[in-house]
Amino acid sequence: MEKIKNFTNLTTWQQGHQLVLQIYQTTKGFPKDETFGLVSQMRRSAVSITSNIAEGFSRQSWKEKLHFYSFAEGSVTELQNQLLVARDVKYITNDKFQTIAKLTVEVHKLLNGLIKKCKSFT
Repeated sequence: MEKIKNFTNLTTWQQGHQLVLQIYQTTKGFPKDETFGLVSQMRRSAVSITSNIAEGFSRQSWKEKLHFYSFAEGSVTELQNQLLVARDVKYITNDKFQTIAKLTVEVHKLLNGLIKKCKSFT
């Protein structure tokens, strides 16, 4: 198996990036008065996931990697909460919610794998 040399080669980052794209596309349809509210929060949470994966990848120690991957995991959970709010106030349909929620669960599971790997080396 070839060594991963760039964070963009991590399946976790790739799935997280797909999540970011879904969030940006979905929030385009939100009311304009949510631009600095829920839209901003959801986009920042989603981008935070992949940003922390990228930063963790570049860190030298397993403890530092674990730190950033854990932050990414927190951002996934934050986004899951924001998706529930968006669904409950009818900004997204239940079908759209289900689609994106499944992706958040997948990213969460992949992050758990990275975290377990880091913990095994600390």
